[in-house]
Amino acid sequence: GGEAAASAPAGLGLRRCLGGWGSLVNPTGVAACRGTGRLAVAHDGKKRIHVFGPSGFCLQRFGERGDAGNDVKYALDVTVTSDGHVVVTDGGDRSVKAFNFEGRGVLAVREGFCLPWGLDATPRSEVLLTDSEAGALYRLTADFQRGELKKCQMIRSQLVCPRAVAVCQTSGAVVVIEHLKAPGLNKGSTRVKIFSAEMDLIRQMDSFGLNLVFPSKIYATAVAFDKEGRVIVTDVCSQTVICLGKPEEFPVFNPLISHGLSYPVGLTYMANDSLVVLDSGDHSIKIYSCT
Repeated sequence: GGEAAASAPAGLGLRRCLGGWGSLVNPTGVAACRGTGRLAVAHDGKKRIHVFGPSGFCLQRFGERGDAGNDVKYALDVTVTSDGHVVVTDGGDRSVKAFNFEGRGVLAVREGFCLPWGLDATPRSEVLLTDSEAGALYRLTADFQRGELKKCQMIRSQLVCPRAVAVCQTSGAVVVIEHLKAPGLNKGSTRVKIFSAEMDLIRQMDSFGLNLVFPSKIYATAVAFDKEGRVIVTDVCSQTVICLGKPEEFPVFNPLISHGLSYPVGLTYMANDSLVVLDSGDHSIKIYSCT
């Protein structure tokens, strides 16, 4: 058991809370810029994207609600590329839009998506994107500085309502959360799928399987990799953040944050290893670090 214990991250303590009821309306996604320490948050307010600096001040607001080319109708998720561009999935017009940190639109991709949803960026500034209605995972390659889309490639199909996605910055492994429909009025359940960098399925576990390992039903809404390559998920049933371990040991059960959250919907790691949780319950961003 010593090895497993060594592999488990330590508990986390709340360091800072940003946003709150006034500034963020029904937030849906959060992403960190590793180079600058800025945080981008997608929400349903008048300007859909807020950018916070490392000190917690809101530096920029952009992505007006509207019908113009660079407006954002309904932001579902956000990521930040290593070259400093903010990429947003817009469920309102089924597109993916990229902005620079000043809020200038540089690219809009409408490649016949059905419902683009979750996003994450690779170290090479490629963007992985789930299409929830099409059941697909795409890789977008673009020159964001020039506003040129180079390639939009479907890299996995036959997924079931895929939402959140994360890519491991070291191994290139990819994790996707699927939302499985349940008969009747039941909310359904979720399934966590882990793929290798070559997009081969390594591991998968649905809520039922996780229930056999864990003490309570898990409904995962967001996912991230920590710097050691462990899979971290938010669970809105128990209002916790849980470490499921590395792909090869998946799933272990290690709650990282077990109180103080009401409806966690977003996760990202900052360059200093602080964990950022987007809490839709009280419209805030909570930043945690090792206690």
